Amino acid sequence: MKSRYVVAFTASVALLLSACGVIRGDDEGSKGGAQAPGVTTEPCPNAVDRNKGCIYLGSISDLTSGPFAALAVPITDAQKAFWARVNKAGGIGGKYEVDVTRYVRDNKYNPEVHRQVYNEIKDQVLGLAQTLGSPTTAAIIADLKANDIVAAPASWTSAWEFEDVIVESGANYCVEAMNSVDYAVETYKPKSVMAVHLAGDYGADAAAGAKIAAERNGLTFTSVETPTGANEQGRAITEITKNKPDLVILTTGPADAATIIGQAAAAGYKGRFIGTGPTWNPALLKSPAAPALKALYEQSAPGKPWDADTPGHKALREAFPNVTANEGYTSGWAWAYPLKAALDKMVAGGDVSRKGLLAAVKTLKTVDYEGMLPPEAGNYADDANTATFRQTLINKVDDQAPTGVSIVKDFFTGETAKSYTFDGPCFAKL
Repeated sequence: MKSRYVVAFTASVALLLSACGVIRGDDEGSKGGAQAPGVTTEPCPNAVDRNKGCIYLGSISDLTSGPFAALAVPITDAQKAFWARVNKAGGIGGKYEVDVTRYVRDNKYNPEVHRQVYNEIKDQVLGLAQTLGSPTTAAIIADLKANDIVAAPASWTSAWEFEDVIVESGANYCVEAMNSVDYAVETYKPKSVMAVHLAGDYGADAAAGAKIAAERNGLTFTSVETPTGANEQGRAITEITKNKPDLVILTTGPADAATIIGQAAAAGYKGRFIGTGPTWNPALLKSPAAPALKALYEQSAPGKPWDADTPGHKALREAFPNVTANEGYTSGWAWAYPLKAALDKMVAGGDVSRKGLLAAVKTLKTVDYEGMLPPEAGNYADDANTATFRQTLINKVDDQAPTGVSIVKDFFTGETAKSYTFDGPCFAKL
């Protein structure tokens, strides 16, 4: 099982079990007829089969004003469609359907708001289908652990490798940046690397991975922290144009990335940018930065893009036949598979409770992602170093691709990630 990295956490408080037509016990599961928080014998509000009970899962995402809203809204929509497909196929264990629509909240990508809305819904849900953001999820991790609440993150920080209650999918930002540097060394022969990144678990985790890989490859490394906001990137742009690193590993929001790349290129910078997955949005191809992005930018990614030929991608596209393609849909859909696998095991095991769900998670060594990720990406049973998934991809900007990017290098593991020992979150070592 994954080791616990953070050992100090708030003591568990008694759950206030309230109405909403839900029959609740003391989270001892369905033994003796009692139901857990977020589990009801009554059908879901939009049930396919009204003879089945309902499992409520919460979603906390960046739905309006935060830097990742353009990705987060499709992520959330994709997960609603994923669970609708599960319900149409018979639900969980033939006994329950899943509702991810009643308890959806906006975190505005703010840790305090995230904690506030989490507290509003936590007693009404069995777990979280989505908790978006690394620093935002960090704000509730102690409570998740104290109450055995399993959560699927919309983020890839390496901290999640050390948390039993988190069912992460795909390589973490640290691995992603390691692989990006190794790819660049092989492809572009850089001598210097600069990490330009947001503060917190997202940016710092990738920056740490870039540093580890730079040191392993004998490259000069510098790190520049930058705030969110397209109008706040002046210092980052100055550092790039003044120091002229051969390679910039960029870990920001899409609007920030477009500003940095566009203005650095306008000032004469001719090096390479590789942006972590969340730096990209296809709308950037319609921005003034588009020519610079085409010339200088590649995107690292934890999974294949929208138009990939896998059963999972095909099911996703069938669920959204008329939308503008966006990798938020792809990520949101892929992130749901481990929670489904754990729910199936929980119901099959007979302990329908938070403890039962967590116990089911700890037995998973593989997950069927329907080809969207290799099965070993869903290992939650082994220790963190063994279980950490280390394969990522590199995409190029492609006008003809549905989401503006196409694969340059398919799933691979660089030498740095291959040999690295995960004994704690990478960002702690930056």
